[in-house]
Amino acid sequence: MKHLIVTADDFGLAPEVNEAVEYAHTHGILTSTSLMVGSPAAADAVARARRLPSLRVGLHLTLVEAAPVLPRNQVPDLVGPDGLFRTDMARSGASMFFRPGVRRQLAAEIEAQFAAYAATGLPLDHVDAHKHFHLHPTIAGLMIKIGHRYGMRAVRVPAEPMETVRAIDKDAPWAMPSLVAPFTTLLGRRLRRAGLRVPDQVFGLAWSGTMTGARLEALLKRLPDGVTEIYTHPATAGGFAGAAPGYAYPNELAGLVAPHVIAAAGQSGATRGGYSDI
Repeated sequence: MKHLIVTADDFGLAPEVNEAVEYAHTHGILTSTSLMVGSPAAADAVARARRLPSLRVGLHLTLVEAAPVLPRNQVPDLVGPDGLFRTDMARSGASMFFRPGVRRQLAAEIEAQFAAYAATGLPLDHVDAHKHFHLHPTIAGLMIKIGHRYGMRAVRVPAEPMETVRAIDKDAPWAMPSLVAPFTTLLGRRLRRAGLRVPDQVFGLAWSGTMTGARLEALLKRLPDGVTEIYTHPATAGGFAGAAPGYAYPNELAGLVAPHVIAAAGQSGATRGGYSDI
């Protein structure tokens, strides 16, 4: 059995992202998206999602490179002088692990983001995290505990089979997938023990921001058995506020709606949708 989930991250980050998500779902292979509830264009994203009942939407838990949902004075140790979440993920992660006061602030912010998602009225298809920060054991533990109360049933684990990626592109970056591999193994086990659904494999880590049509087609032609998630970052234009440096947003959108990619998805033999369609 093959089940394919094609996700767009950062829904709600900017109008350019929201427009791309809607277009890629209605004209291409996109089946799912992950909502940043505290981002500037979140309300527009929710309105679009309500018009698209076949689009599966989840929570993109955001604890870096964004503003908190809670007032800044309630999460002072999570933010920098600019009021945004700290970008020094290693030091910030250490404080989350070792300092009880920081963990309380973290729990409150995670709770606030789940509550904000619930307030949209959208079904919760899945949960993942910006920059895969839920690989951090403290964040993962709080996400599991709080998420259960909000109906969380599935979580992305970014375990990417590098043998498939390197078969397509022998020069594909390997450092990040190799670095996170031990953490994805631990996270997967922890989530399964908690009764949560996780994918069998995920693609997008090595080619984050550069998931072109050629790469999508090659992946679809090699689609393994089980549940596969391919995550992408489409937008109608680059250079918007919050855009990641070096990301080829319009190219990813073009790939998601390319006729040869649509054909490859149809020929893959996979059912398509979100985690809630399994």
